[in-house]
Amino acid sequence: MAGGQITTADHVSAERVEAAQGKAAVLREALPWITRFHGNTVVIKYGGNAMVDEQLKRSFAADVALLHFVGLRPVIVHGGGPQISALAEQLGVTSTFVGGLRVTDAAMMDVVRMSLLGQVNPEVVGLVQSAGAPSVGVAGTDAGLLQVRPAVGPHGEDLGLVGEVDRVDTTYLEELLDDGFLPVVATVARDADGQERNVNADLAAGAIAAALGASKLVYLTDVPGLYLDFGDPDKQALVSELSVDRLERMLAADQLHEGMRPKVRSIVSAIRAGVPQAHILDGRVLHAVLIEVFTDEGVGTMVTQASLIREGAAAAPAHEERWA
Repeated sequence: MAGGQITTADHVSAERVEAAQGKAAVLREALPWITRFHGNTVVIKYGGNAMVDEQLKRSFAADVALLHFVGLRPVIVHGGGPQISALAEQLGVTSTFVGGLRVTDAAMMDVVRMSLLGQVNPEVVGLVQSAGAPSVGVAGTDAGLLQVRPAVGPHGEDLGLVGEVDRVDTTYLEELLDDGFLPVVATVARDADGQERNVNADLAAGAIAAALGASKLVYLTDVPGLYLDFGDPDKQALVSELSVDRLERMLAADQLHEGMRPKVRSIVSAIRAGVPQAHILDGRVLHAVLIEVFTDEGVGTMVTQASLIREGAAAAPAHEERWA
């Protein structure tokens, strides 16, 4: 009878059949999402513990390789905050932050360059290649990818050699994607005078997603998502979904933790530029990207052009509703 008990030969255990059926069910559940996003570009900002913990690093690389092989066009954009801070401490260079952005003098710029281009980018490329996907390391200075101007803090503070993205030339990235490569972008760029500048990876990821016309912009963080009343244990609540209008109001009202502001600025700009959805995911959760893309169980916080649920509701709706 259809859907009934499966009988097997004596030498095949029922447990093995059930395990195999479970795996088949997961693949079947993923099929509509694979079909929907086949050929679409997904920009993933890689950061936090996901790029420090060894198990999470290998898992992330394998997950992104899977996205590549099922027909999506992933682009990884990475910072290297923990690595930069660790190397700066070793070299006696003081780390200072304003509005979630790292103040970058000439000494810190050397640290940024060594960390991002000499350590983090080659490591990420190697992990993705070890997972089986052809990957290429790209700097924001390559082929004029990121063109920047001097950046200032939220109240006009001098940030030193920090760059604000003016323009993204996607020619090189599109050539790599069309040739079947998975780009891994390090966010060092040049301004109009040829000066190298440190670009916040959250802001760079949003600008790249907008320029590529990405279907998704994904941030891996060290928190489960975006919270209302963050820091108040009696009131804080995880927001499953909200509109870009509401997110922009929260940003203007200074309702966000300092470290979240660059991500939120980037998300607002990207969605205003036409990116349909942005996601803030907990990178400490194994396979967070795959869960969000390929299953019916949405995780983290999703920001959309127009909210699909009643604003103010913190409970997570079903994933199929989140993606409707």
